[in-house]
Amino acid sequence: MNVMHSIDSTRRENRKLLARLIDPDHIPSTDALFDMGSRAEADGVDLFFFGGSLITEGMDYNPVDVLKSSTTLPIILLPSTPAQLNNSADAVLFLSLISGRNPEFLIGHQVTAAPLLKKSNLEVLPTGYLLVDCGRPTTAQYISNTFPIPYNKGDVAAATALAGEMLGLKLMFLDGGSGADRPPAPEMIAAVRKAVGTPIIAGGGIRDPKQAHALWQAGADVVVIGNGARENPDLIPSLKVREIRK
Repeated sequence: MNVMHSIDSTRRENRKLLARLIDPDHIPSTDALFDMGSRAEADGVDLFFFGGSLITEGMDYNPVDVLKSSTTLPIILLPSTPAQLNNSADAVLFLSLISGRNPEFLIGHQVTAAPLLKKSNLEVLPTGYLLVDCGRPTTAQYISNTFPIPYNKGDVAAATALAGEMLGLKLMFLDGGSGADRPPAPEMIAAVRKAVGTPIIAGGGIRDPKQAHALWQAGADVVVIGNGARENPDLIPSLKVREIRK
């Protein structure tokens, strides 16, 4: 499975993708995790993202293995540190926090992770990560010790993404972070879409279908939903993703 090729192909076809984000700290049980996987495809999910800014709960099992036992959908790691790498997944978003100026998240963790990834079977997806101020301080902001891009500064986001593309990054991820009040502004997504040719991922703070559809319409290729789906199990089915692909 070549995840990058799949994302590129769907972008060329103008087919929008939906990713379900699972935070290891918010898995109620192995049965619940298995159920997420078994229901996902029918609900219109295309990808699983797995990870979080801060992992505090230890586990006596491999949650990615549990998820893989119930779905054939790609599982993509969203790690904040090399400690969160998991060779059972299909791919990893190799994130560089290009919106911030903390060297650990720009290149430091990547240097530590690179030799481990070289030995793994994970597909590496070079990704520019842009943290956006979406209404309240988030764990991602606190852990990374960086200032997010202001909500109404689409020009800043566009210039940042363009620099990332020129540096060779293959994906751009605009994220409000876990617990955000609202998702990134559609106007910001549109500005970034105009500036770069890479696929755009957008997420954080999505709690209703209108917000998700606004991001897709603005130019996002992949919309990511995490807490919104955990708080409201009916959110993902209510997006009616399959209908917008017809």
